[in-house]
Amino acid sequence: MLLATFLDLRGDLAVVVGGGAVARRRVGTLLQAGLRVSVIAPTISPELQGQDVVCMERPYQSGDLAGAKVVLACTDDGRVNDRVVADAHALGLLVSHAGDAERGNLRFPATVERGELRVALTTGRELPMLAQALRERLEETLPADLPLGAWVARREQAVSLSGPERELALNTLRHDIRLAVGLSA
Repeated sequence: MLLATFLDLRGDLAVVVGGGAVARRRVGTLLQAGLRVSVIAPTISPELQGQDVVCMERPYQSGDLAGAKVVLACTDDGRVNDRVVADAHALGLLVSHAGDAERGNLRFPATVERGELRVALTTGRELPMLAQALRERLEETLPADLPLGAWVARREQAVSLSGPERELALNTLRHDIRLAVGLSA
């Protein structure tokens, strides 16, 4: 069973082994999350080289994971991916295996973002197309502008109250949120 979580890894090092299309997609995700990224591959795509990453155009070597918190094995060579994953596991790192997700301990979900709201979806299996379809459905149904800041302020105010006033304020907020996202009160 997978543990659903959001991690704050800003400033931490991610090592991406592979320089092709999968690496390019994942590097964008890592950079957006604020990680520092090193890419290691015999050939690195020009699109990756143009990003804010450290590129090492050479084969993966033992020791390349030193200092990393996150590792992505996304080459087109299963043996290299397996070696990277084994090395990462031995170091207790978060690792994703692009060719066989079950070998890693890190998965990348499909996500929907609306301002500060982020929803992540995974099937828990090898069905990324289902997660992507569900993401598209959520994108169609989620309201574009949710007043998260106002709701947080109302919640903070409500929890500062006591007794029936507190319950009334929280129930009113719950009611307003449900209506805003299209649910019955």
